[in-house]
Order: sequence, then C-alpha cells, then structure tokens
Amino acid sequence: MEAEQLEVLAFIRQCYPFKALPDQELEHIATQVEVSYFRAGTVIFKYGDAVHHLYLIRSGAVEIHRRNGELYNRLSEGSLFGQMGLLMNNKNRLPATTLEDTLVYCLPEVVFHDLYERFEVFADFVEVGDSARLRHAVSRHQEANELMTSSIRELISREPVSIGRAASVFDAARKMTEEAVSSILVLNEEGEEVEVAGIITDRDLRTRVLAEELPSSTPVAEIMSVDLVAAESDQYVFEAMLTMLRYNLHHLPVLHRGKPIGVVALSDVMRHESRNSLFVVRHIFRAQDAGELATIADDARACFVRMVNEDANSHMIGSAMAVIGRSFKQRLLELAEEKLGPPPVPYCFLALGSMARDEQLVVTDQDNAIILDNSYDAERHNDYFAELANFVCDGLAACGYSYCTGNIMATNPEWRKTRTEWEQCFIDWIDNPSARSLLNSNIFFDLDGVYGHLEWAEQLNRLIVRRARRSPRFLASMARNALLRTPPLGFFKEFVMEQDGKHNNSINLKRRGTAPLADLIRVHALAVGSKAQNSFERLNDVIEADILPRGRGPDLRDAMEFIAMVRIRHQAMDVEAGREPDNNIEPENLSDFERRNLKEAFQILSQAQKFLKFRYQPGRAS
Repeated sequence: MEAEQLEVLAFIRQCYPFKALPDQELEHIATQVEVSYFRAGTVIFKYGDAVHHLYLIRSGAVEIHRRNGELYNRLSEGSLFGQMGLLMNNKNRLPATTLEDTLVYCLPEVVFHDLYERFEVFADFVEVGDSARLRHAVSRHQEANELMTSSIRELISREPVSIGRAASVFDAARKMTEEAVSSILVLNEEGEEVEVAGIITDRDLRTRVLAEELPSSTPVAEIMSVDLVAAESDQYVFEAMLTMLRYNLHHLPVLHRGKPIGVVALSDVMRHESRNSLFVVRHIFRAQDAGELATIADDARACFVRMVNEDANSHMIGSAMAVIGRSFKQRLLELAEEKLGPPPVPYCFLALGSMARDEQLVVTDQDNAIILDNSYDAERHNDYFAELANFVCDGLAACGYSYCTGNIMATNPEWRKTRTEWEQCFIDWIDNPSARSLLNSNIFFDLDGVYGHLEWAEQLNRLIVRRARRSPRFLASMARNALLRTPPLGFFKEFVMEQDGKHNNSINLKRRGTAPLADLIRVHALAVGSKAQNSFERLNDVIEADILPRGRGPDLRDAMEFIAMVRIRHQAMDVEAGREPDNNIEPENLSDFERRNLKEAFQILSQAQKFLKFRYQPGRAS
C-alpha cells in the first residue's frame, strides 16, 4: 500500500462502523478511498443533487441542513454523511456545506453497497446513524434546533485589539503579535466619535502586504478590508455563523450600539459548538485512552453551563448529562476490554440512580453494578471482572464522577452478581423489606443497562414493576422511607437551614428537594406499574392512573421543575465562577422571586408527602 493509503487505513480503523469490520476488508477500503478538499463555505451538494459517494470527514466540519434550510446536524472529524442519498436512489435530501476548510475521504457507491449487503453492523449504522450508540439522547435533536439561542456576545473573551488608520502595517503586525490575536480593528478616531473603519487579518498581511512586496511603512488604511460586515451584540450565534458563511469571513467584529466590543473568529464559533452534548459524546467515543477521556471532563461541564444559559429545562439538561455519563462508561468499558481481552462470560454493566433516571447534573458520584451470566464462576472469572470494575471506576473518578461514599460500585464484589442472584436479591428486598434493603431499593430500583447484554437490565426492571405492584407491605415501607427527608420549611413557612459545618445556614436542594420528590414519585410509579425511569415520565404515568387528588399532579411537576432549575442554575454559576459546584444554596443569594417560589414548591412537596402517608399507610409496614 502507498503511504497515503496507509494513513487512510490508520484513520478508518478508529471510526465506526469501519472499526467493526475485518482487517482484510479495511485494507481493501483504504485502496478504494478518494480524497477531496473543500474550502470553508463550500456547498458539497444541494437538495436533489446526485450522490455517488459515502463521505467520511478526516478533518474540518460540515453542516447538514433540511430541505427548508433548517439546521439538521453539525458533523466533525470521524463523522459520515451522504449515506441517505446512497440508500434513496442516489438523490440527496440533506444539503451539506463545509463550516471550515474540510478534508474528506470519499468511498465509491459500489463499495458502499457491497459493505451494506455483506456486513450487518455496517448496514445498521448507516441506516440509523450515530444515535444507535446512544440511548435516551432526545436532547441532542433539541440542541440542534431550539438550543442555538446563545448571544454572540457570550463568545467574546477579551476587549477588541485596535489601531488608528494612520498607523503602518508594521505597527499593526507588531501589535497583533504582542496581543496574540489574528485580527485587528482599524479605527477612525477623527472628532469625538470613534468608528470602525476596517479590519486587518493575518491573511491580509500575507496576501496584501508580503505577497505584493509592499513596504512595512504602508498605512493600514491602504490594505485594510472596508465595507465592514459586523454583528450586533444581541444577535444569536447561529445568525453570526450564517453571516460568516455568507460572506466567507473568518473574523466578525461585534458592535454594541455602534461601538466595537470584540471580534469573534470562526474558531470561536466552532469552540462554542464543540460544547454541545453531541460533540462531547463524539469526542468521548474517539478518545484512545483513559487519560484522554479525563481531558473531556471540562467539556462536559461547559456543555452543562451552555445548556443552562440557553434556558434548557431540567429534563433536557438531566438527559444530556446522563447521555454524557453513559458515554464515559461505555468508552471506558471498550478500553477495558481492549486492555484485558474479551470477557470470559457475558455481562451487563449497570448505571444506577440519577444517571439511570436521566436526571444527572455536574455534582454527582458514581453508582454502578454488574450483572453476570449464570455461567460465571468466581474462582475462574472474578479476577477479570475485578480488574474491569477497577479500570472503569478509576476512569470515571478521573473524569469527574467521584467514588460512591456508600461503596455502591462494581468494584465492590457484593454488587457483581449473576442474573439469578440479582433476581433473588430483588425478590428478597421486596418480600422482606428492612432498613438496609429499602435503602438499596431506592438506589437499585433506578437501573439502566449501559453496556453488554442490555436486555438483562430490562428483565430486572420488569421484575421490579411486576412484584412491587403486588406487595402493599413493600409499598408502605417505601412510602415510610420516602417521608424521612422533609422539605426545609418551618412552622411559619420560613426556611429551615442545614447545620452541618461546611454548609452551615444553607439549604441542600438535593437532599431536601429533588431527592424526596423523586422518592415519593417512585412509590406512586411502582404502585401503578409504571415502567418509566425518569421522574417526569413516571409522574405522567401516575397522573394518567388518576390516583392523585385533582390538580396535584401538575403541581408536583411544577415544583420538581422549579427546585431542579434553582439547583441547576446555582451549580452553573459556581462552574462559571471557578468554584466547585455543590447542592447547597444560601437564601440570601436567592432572588425574591426564587425565595417566594421555592417556598411554594416546598409546600407542594410537603402536601404530597402527607398524601403519600394517607394513601400507603406506612405505619402498617412495621
């Protein structure tokens, strides 16, 4: 093979679905690939164009639009496009435009169709795309459309660098070097008003000065770009992006009331977009080792802050962060198997708690466990799964998911059980509730399979729903447990503060708000046989079952959303301020609006707990 083909082979070995194909097939593919280069802003194909290749992005970025011009997806290195056209009589239905200079590998349609017919893993992937790897990723589609509402002002990281129009190109180049910027504004400072007369970029200095052999004393006014295209500070990022594409710009001055407040580069836009959950997840699956995964933790937090600033609701944020958390686990398990070899017996790795409920935030520990095939033999197989669990849990800790203080982790041999052992364990917890088993039920009854034989997790979930619904004693015990954490309201509806040292005179919004809400909704959900995992979805099933007093269901939903969003916003503020986020807030840091509505939300929680006590009579559980 030629050097260029060897480079192609090395790259496709890292990309799905090619990495799942035999080596001999990959070598053949590498010899068939054609390489194409597109400048930023190039339309690769329009709606209705003939498509005769599958495209794999080697470097750069591509935007895919719907027929009506609405943004459908934004793709980066390692992503495929063009497959739908190949599957639909070679007619493209999703226009593609490069967002930056882009290099793509083009696979001829004859090779594409051959792979599609012979390899099921390839066919499955190109039919449904990357989303097949990610479960419950609803928020990604909303991000691609509704969440692109950030102001361009948010991308500005510094004051604009500027120079007067009488200065020389030498002065401009020196100042750009000193300030480490790739563009400089040229100002017209005549009179009292300061106006932007033009802009000079690195490219201008190369093409208009060096290439033309102009002297360094040339006035900047002679080589600057005039007829300036600028953005207003209140414009959205996507509007600025469209402007840059329309005029083929790499730098866009931002004005506020006519005055320059900064310059946004195309790289700033791409950096911003890299902080949406779809990009973060893709980066996770491209990581080559646990150390590289750990570097993505800051991107996950940046994604969280971005969604908060774009007014996403708690369900969207919780789902996106849970998808990211699952992706870390999935990639760590892939890396673990690459290191340790294939597992000696089949298994299913479980996520528990908030990740399983799609309610994860940035302050979280790791709760996980393993279901093992019934053929598991501890003497022969324990060492492998102990090493795998340690690799994954240590990797998660490095990625920002702290070790569980209660040791609810797969590293604990107690939480590595066979399918039969888990079934017997859950049956015993339900049939013979004790203080410890009820605590475990609160954690393990929110479970989700993230890797391996996922159907085993579904079977356990069905067992829980089926057996718990028929056990009034267990439901009464769970109700009694759900009443242990009460809302932080005193007799006169004043806030009751925590008195625990570090967080003295604060309110823990998880322990006294979202957690007791999740607990009581879980009891109702088990009682009505709901198969949902997310608290909002469980509540919908409870409302539909009509077991709550009239109007209480929507009230509970509103209370849960408001408490969760206060908690989320304060965590985002901590991240932006460089503080370590937590679940505690001080009432003096709340707005009057937040204080008033938090009290109302806590009152709704209090009433819901009273109804729980009335309906399930937890006293009979003892």
